[in-house]
Amino acid sequence: MRKIATILLLILVSAGNYSCNKYLDLKPNDGIIRDIFWQSKEQLQAATLGCYNAMEDVPSGRTPAELFFVWGELRADMISPGLGMGAEELSFVNYNILSTNSFADWRNIYRVINICNTVIDFGPNVKSIDATLSTTELNGYLAEALTVRAMMYFYLVRTFGDVPMKIKATATDADITNIAKTPKADVLKQIVADLKLAEGYAVDTYNNNTFDKGRVTKYTVYAVEADVYLWLDDYANCIAAADKIINSNKFALVPGNSAWFNTLFANGNSVEGIFELQFDQQILNPYYAMFTTSKRRYIAASNVLSDIYTIDPQKADNIDIRGINAAVRPSDQSIYKYLGISDDVARTSDGSYAHWIFYRYADILLLKAEACINSGRGQDALDIIQQIRQRGHALSFSEESPLPDDVAGLTDYLVKERAREFAYEGKRWYDLLRVAKRNNYERMDILREAVLNSVPPSVQQSALNKLKDPNSHYLPIFYTEIQNDPLLIQNPFYK
Repeated sequence: MRKIATILLLILVSAGNYSCNKYLDLKPNDGIIRDIFWQSKEQLQAATLGCYNAMEDVPSGRTPAELFFVWGELRADMISPGLGMGAEELSFVNYNILSTNSFADWRNIYRVINICNTVIDFGPNVKSIDATLSTTELNGYLAEALTVRAMMYFYLVRTFGDVPMKIKATATDADITNIAKTPKADVLKQIVADLKLAEGYAVDTYNNNTFDKGRVTKYTVYAVEADVYLWLDDYANCIAAADKIINSNKFALVPGNSAWFNTLFANGNSVEGIFELQFDQQILNPYYAMFTTSKRRYIAASNVLSDIYTIDPQKADNIDIRGINAAVRPSDQSIYKYLGISDDVARTSDGSYAHWIFYRYADILLLKAEACINSGRGQDALDIIQQIRQRGHALSFSEESPLPDDVAGLTDYLVKERAREFAYEGKRWYDLLRVAKRNNYERMDILREAVLNSVPPSVQQSALNKLKDPNSHYLPIFYTEIQNDPLLIQNPFYK
């Protein structure tokens, strides 16, 4: 967070330039101060596209794209250590995380936020300089920055709890100030406010499929809103946001045929995709080294295929298509969604550009289903779950029959279906925590079960004891942040 101002703007310019190579053939003028850079709509566009690039490519440290996976999966119950897993990652699995753990370093998330802040702060002035920038275009860029900023804070608040909230750009040395943590409830209020503003500004379409999937549209905003409202237990607004996507008729589930995996994951930007981080030949994703080679860091837990997807002991070809050679390659327990070109052909290292899918249509349906469960609409939830299961060719062995008014039973069924549908898409830990914390941690048993399924027996009791304290559900603040900012106080569990 605490960067020298000139370095921050140099990063912004270079990020914008790199992103333009991916999206448009534009090269912003060199410059690291406002009077030089913020002069034209092309430069504003370049800065806006830099918000996306900053999630993929960083000067140092861990990329947000890597953290999205680690934060969303490693404390849950579907990952096992690979031969390349380091001590820091193992501490996540064992619930023994220290403030020196580099996976608790949020600086590159705040780097994205600061680039968004610069667009929001300096973008409007471009209109007074460049008369070719229309109000509609300006508002579209602001919507992109507001939504990406909201998403980054949503990741932070779910991962760390209370976090520093800065919504003004760090653009000069005078802007560098110490910041205390903001209560997570207030951070969430700001997230909702950003999204409501973005909703009025965002475009419906860029008339380009890559842009429509890789940049913020109104439907991206609605997807994030649905997710945030469900986290807040605001079921009516979650359903309303989800219905805006569903009723648009712009999205659908990719048919569960032989081309399903290739269409949805290998190629990306399908009719199901709502918002995807666009890796390509220019910027490869970090996932190849994480999931392949003999030194892979993560593999699928040994029970994923048998217990989550289930197996038909009589018919080997009767499978849930989301399991074998989709989520998991059974020959070596590889996490396959980011490795496969098809269900039987893997990528090479120079072809590692599977997208990171933030939101897809199946997610919207199941977010709505969870809200329906908690709104007296259990049958609607069951109908949605069945729709997802039919597309995935779910086996009868994983089918359950809770009554429409059985909130606990329906919730258990939905959480299991989300595990099948979104395996290794960075959602599992957040799903477990969202459900567990509801009604003053009424469903703490969901987190306990995850620990029993994933933590080694030698440290299981220690992990269970830590889990009793809700403060342990959030990561520590990285030690250098505490050292550099005297106003920051370490999260309670790690003092």
